[in-house]
Amino acid sequence: MRNRILIAKPGLDGHDRGAKIVARRLRDAGFEIIFTGIRQRVDDIVATAVQEDVAVVGLSILSGAHLALTTRTVEGLRAAGAADIAVIVGGTIPLGDVPRMQAAGAAAVFPTGTPLDAIVVEVRKLTSAPASP
Repeated sequence: MRNRILIAKPGLDGHDRGAKIVARRLRDAGFEIIFTGIRQRVDDIVATAVQEDVAVVGLSILSGAHLALTTRTVEGLRAAGAADIAVIVGGTIPLGDVPRMQAAGAAAVFPTGTPLDAIVVEVRKLTSAPASP
């Protein structure tokens, strides 16, 4: 069981409050969090995910480029031989785009307003991590 989660802000989006709130909640639930900061390139996110041996990459995207950035991240992980790393995405995502993002390889999609506990439950499923006491 790997409980390391990479939280990343791809692209030019500079707003990271939501990503930090999610990261803190996951940390409090017992996960080890690696936070890349804002304005990360997809190649750098993939390299960090592989280097840090994470189980999940969480992308926080508010810019409207969620489908392209998700696709590029999933493809980058596959190309790096790390297709076993799940990609989850949260942010300003229209509900109509969720099926397309899942088809592109997102293991889970969390539009704005998703309860934090729902994110924790899904990440536990993806990592097979037991609930913390």
